Amino acid sequence: QVQLVESGGGLVQAGGSLRLSCASSGRSFSSYAMGWFRQAAGKERMFVGGISRNGDSTYYEDSVKGRFTISRDNAKNTMYLQMNSLKSEDTAVYYCAADIHRVVPSRSHRPYDYWGQGTQVTVSS
Repeated sequence: QVQLVESGGGLVQAGGSLRLSCASSGRSFSSYAMGWFRQAAGKERMFVGGISRNGDSTYYEDSVKGRFTISRDNAKNTMYLQMNSLKSEDTAVYYCAADIHRVVPSRSHRPYDYWGQGTQVTVSS
């Protein structure tokens, strides 16, 4: 079992920054890939980015490349999403997810085994 808890969401003006955290407990954190997804109102849950289990590889959706950075601290059982140059279209509920069967993260939400409860990010223009 894996428990995931996101934090760090909030309201920010366009152009601003936020850092989301995803704290994990349960199964060994360094043994599985992690992903960030977001879901805007009325839309499907979409891949934002992911990180391999040892943190040496990261993957991003095109619209966030160069603005968002994913990292993980396996000693602290925590993954991060640093979001810079935020835009109104980044407004969504952000979820972290764990895929305990993969070394590198999937861009599809389907393989992920565990999800956090989500944290709201609202970017005002």
